[in-house]
Amino acid sequence: MAKLIFDNSEEEVIIADGSDIIEACEEQGVPFACTEGVCGTCVIEVTEGMENTSPFTQEEKDFLGEQDKERLACQCKILGGCVRINF
Repeated sequence: MAKLIFDNSEEEVIIADGSDIIEACEEQGVPFACTEGVCGTCVIEVTEGMENTSPFTQEEKDFLGEQDKERLACQCKILGGCVRINF
């Protein structure tokens, strides 16, 4: 099981390895619109554990450009371990 920590609230959510993070993020207040990776409403910052997330999707590459700390919550999966995010 993986742990997703929200920096803004210090809430911790346990989810299965390999899961989408969209549902957990939505429950914590991350705004969503299209959920298909084209609008950018759900941009989050991964402050720790980027290595525990899925590879960047083509939609993220197209929208975000440089793959640094930002991800689209609608496209990102947690592979395992611990990931901290901020939004």
